[in-house]
Amino acid sequence: MSAMDFYYLPGSAPCRSVIMLGKALGLEFNKKIVNTMQGEQLKPEFVKLNPQHTIPTLVDNGFSIWESRAILIYLVEKYGKNDSLYPKDPQKRALINQRLYFDMGKLNKSFGDYFYPQFRFGKPGDPEDLKKIEDAFGFLDTFLEGQLYVAGDHLTLADISILATVSTFVVAGIDISKYQNVTKWYENAQKVTPGWDENWEGLMQLKKMLETMLPAKK
Repeated sequence: MSAMDFYYLPGSAPCRSVIMLGKALGLEFNKKIVNTMQGEQLKPEFVKLNPQHTIPTLVDNGFSIWESRAILIYLVEKYGKNDSLYPKDPQKRALINQRLYFDMGKLNKSFGDYFYPQFRFGKPGDPEDLKKIEDAFGFLDTFLEGQLYVAGDHLTLADISILATVSTFVVAGIDISKYQNVTKWYENAQKVTPGWDENWEGLMQLKKMLETMLPAKK
């Protein structure tokens, strides 16, 4: 199998979720960094692959797909040796899909809403947006009541996607310790998720970037 081209930035949570899944599936990616700070995503050759010019973007033998959660599903459906990470059972799969949509529309979105104005314009974080982060973690804590995985009784795509997001919050200085179920899940997820080391490397790059971009706390 030839290596797939993977356009990404190591600091990006959605990109790191795909890298962790790649490790879980034993896939090789031909990694190509796209520096979005310098507008590399707007180059005509990249826009041709992905008109929305977003990362991550995966090109598998001429087939181009973007949006990290769509990439996760594609990879596991095409290259998974079994259906453990994305079970074929409709109810189990529906639960995983719900968690993936929750990550995209609520959890990861709350990160962007709170932090991006700080990165881009040096503005202090809006307390209302911080409250949205707390709401999202409150929901995640409820999902994890009495269980160690976010969708069912073992590691799935939902854990991988949400782990990339939660670890980003942690590195950005959000204290998750008051969410006991999330904390327990997070400690376990680091041990059982393939590719955690690479996720951590990306997080350390993100941390350096945050230190230069976030407004100094008075």
